[in-house]
Amino acid sequence: MPVEERLTELPALPNTPGYAHAVTVTGKVAFVSGQIAVDAKGCVVGVDDLGAQTRQALSNLHHVIKNLGADWSDVIKFTWYVLDASEVQTIRDVRDEILRPALGEVHNPASTLVQVAALFGPDFLVEVEAVVAIPAEASDV
Repeated sequence: MPVEERLTELPALPNTPGYAHAVTVTGKVAFVSGQIAVDAKGCVVGVDDLGAQTRQALSNLHHVIKNLGADWSDVIKFTWYVLDASEVQTIRDVRDEILRPALGEVHNPASTLVQVAALFGPDFLVEVEAVVAIPAEASDV
Protein backbone atom coordinates (compact mmCIF):
# COMPACT_ATOMS: atom_id res chain seq x y z
CA MET A 1 0.00 0.00 0.00
CA PRO A 2 1.43 3.43 -0.92
CA VAL A 3 0.25 5.11 2.30
CA GLU A 4 3.29 4.81 4.52
CA GLU A 5 2.57 6.82 7.65
CA ARG A 6 -0.24 8.76 9.29
CA LEU A 7 1.21 11.38 11.64
CA THR A 8 -1.35 11.71 14.42
CA GLU A 9 0.50 12.77 17.58
CA LEU A 10 2.93 15.65 17.96
CA PRO A 11 4.16 17.09 21.27
CA ALA A 12 3.52 20.72 20.28
CA LEU A 13 -0.02 20.14 18.92
CA PRO A 14 -3.25 18.87 20.46
CA ASN A 15 -4.41 15.40 19.49
CA THR A 16 -6.71 15.45 16.48
CA PRO A 17 -10.36 14.34 16.67
CA GLY A 18 -9.89 11.28 14.48
CA TYR A 19 -7.81 12.54 11.55
CA ALA A 20 -4.08 12.66 10.78
CA HIS A 21 -2.01 15.86 10.84
CA ALA A 22 -0.13 14.51 7.80
CA VAL A 23 0.08 11.39 5.65
CA THR A 24 3.15 10.26 3.71
CA VAL A 25 2.93 8.17 0.54
CA THR A 26 4.99 6.68 -2.25
CA GLY A 27 4.03 6.17 -5.89
CA LYS A 28 1.25 7.55 -8.07
CA VAL A 29 -1.21 10.09 -6.60
CA ALA A 30 -4.65 11.15 -7.90
CA PHE A 31 -6.41 14.41 -7.14
CA VAL A 32 -10.15 13.71 -7.18
CA SER A 33 -12.54 16.54 -7.99
CA GLY A 34 -15.08 17.63 -5.41
CA GLN A 35 -18.12 15.39 -5.20
CA ILE A 36 -21.60 16.60 -4.30
CA ALA A 37 -24.88 14.93 -3.38
CA VAL A 38 -26.24 13.92 -6.78
CA ASP A 39 -27.48 10.55 -7.96
CA ALA A 40 -26.60 8.88 -11.29
CA LYS A 41 -29.26 10.98 -13.04
CA GLY A 42 -27.83 14.25 -11.67
CA CYS A 43 -30.67 14.81 -9.21
CA VAL A 44 -29.93 16.30 -5.79
CA VAL A 45 -30.06 13.78 -2.94
CA GLY A 46 -31.03 14.92 0.56
CA VAL A 47 -32.25 18.48 0.10
CA ASP A 48 -31.91 20.23 3.51
CA ASP A 49 -30.31 17.08 5.04
CA LEU A 50 -26.56 17.42 5.64
CA GLY A 51 -26.21 13.80 6.74
CA ALA A 52 -27.86 12.45 3.59
CA GLN A 53 -25.83 14.80 1.39
CA THR A 54 -22.57 13.83 3.09
CA ARG A 55 -23.42 10.14 2.64
CA GLN A 56 -24.18 10.62 -1.09
CA ALA A 57 -21.11 12.79 -1.73
CA LEU A 58 -18.92 10.14 -0.07
CA SER A 59 -20.64 7.42 -2.08
CA ASN A 60 -19.87 9.33 -5.28
CA LEU A 61 -16.28 9.88 -4.15
CA HIS A 62 -15.90 6.18 -3.34
CA HIS A 63 -17.12 5.31 -6.83
CA VAL A 64 -14.34 7.43 -8.33
CA ILE A 65 -11.73 6.04 -5.92
CA LYS A 66 -12.71 2.43 -6.71
CA ASN A 67 -12.45 3.17 -10.44
CA LEU A 68 -8.87 4.32 -9.81
CA GLY A 69 -8.14 0.90 -8.28
CA ALA A 70 -7.98 2.32 -4.76
CA ASP A 71 -10.12 2.30 -1.62
CA TRP A 72 -10.71 4.38 1.53
CA SER A 73 -7.40 3.21 3.06
CA ASP A 74 -5.58 4.86 0.13
CA VAL A 75 -7.06 8.33 0.72
CA ILE A 76 -4.34 10.76 1.79
CA LYS A 77 -6.45 13.87 2.37
CA PHE A 78 -10.02 15.12 2.30
CA THR A 79 -11.02 18.72 1.74
CA TRP A 80 -14.57 19.51 2.81
CA TYR A 81 -16.53 22.57 1.71
CA VAL A 82 -19.64 23.32 3.78
CA LEU A 83 -22.18 26.10 4.11
CA ASP A 84 -22.27 25.83 7.90
CA ALA A 85 -19.10 24.75 9.73
CA SER A 86 -21.02 24.51 13.01
CA GLU A 87 -22.52 21.28 11.59
CA VAL A 88 -19.10 19.56 11.39
CA GLN A 89 -20.16 16.82 13.82
CA THR A 90 -22.76 15.58 11.33
CA ILE A 91 -20.03 15.28 8.70
CA ARG A 92 -17.70 13.51 11.14
CA ASP A 93 -20.42 11.05 12.15
CA VAL A 94 -21.24 10.10 8.55
CA ARG A 95 -17.55 9.99 7.58
CA ASP A 96 -16.82 7.62 10.45
CA GLU A 97 -19.88 5.48 9.70
CA ILE A 98 -18.53 4.96 6.17
CA LEU A 99 -14.76 4.86 6.77
CA ARG A 100 -14.54 2.90 10.06
CA PRO A 101 -15.36 -0.48 8.44
CA ALA A 102 -12.51 0.08 5.94
CA LEU A 103 -9.97 1.69 8.27
CA GLY A 104 -10.66 -0.04 11.57
CA GLU A 105 -8.74 1.79 14.28
CA VAL A 106 -6.42 3.60 11.82
CA HIS A 107 -6.85 7.38 11.94
CA ASN A 108 -8.75 9.02 9.13
CA PRO A 109 -6.79 10.80 6.40
CA ALA A 110 -5.53 14.35 6.77
CA SER A 111 -8.49 16.70 6.52
CA THR A 112 -9.43 20.33 5.99
CA LEU A 113 -12.91 21.82 6.37
CA VAL A 114 -13.76 25.20 4.88
CA GLN A 115 -16.98 27.16 5.30
CA VAL A 116 -18.05 28.76 2.03
CA ALA A 117 -20.77 31.22 1.03
CA ALA A 118 -22.17 28.95 -1.69
CA LEU A 119 -21.58 25.67 -3.49
CA PHE A 120 -22.30 24.42 -7.03
CA GLY A 121 -26.06 24.89 -6.65
CA PRO A 122 -28.46 26.34 -4.09
CA ASP A 123 -29.55 22.92 -2.74
CA PHE A 124 -26.04 21.69 -1.92
CA LEU A 125 -24.78 21.77 1.68
CA VAL A 126 -21.44 19.92 1.34
CA GLU A 127 -18.78 19.03 -1.21
CA VAL A 128 -15.79 16.76 -0.61
CA GLU A 129 -12.64 16.22 -2.64
CA ALA A 130 -9.76 13.83 -2.01
CA VAL A 131 -6.13 13.14 -2.73
CA VAL A 132 -5.59 9.41 -3.22
CA ALA A 133 -2.46 7.24 -3.28
CA ILE A 134 -2.94 4.73 -6.09
CA PRO A 135 -1.83 1.19 -5.15
CA ALA A 136 1.08 -0.10 -7.27
CA GLU A 137 -0.98 -2.93 -8.78
CA ALA A 138 -3.65 -0.40 -9.88
CA SER A 139 -1.15 2.08 -11.33
CA ASP A 140 0.14 -0.63 -13.72
CA VAL A 141 -3.28 -0.80 -15.38
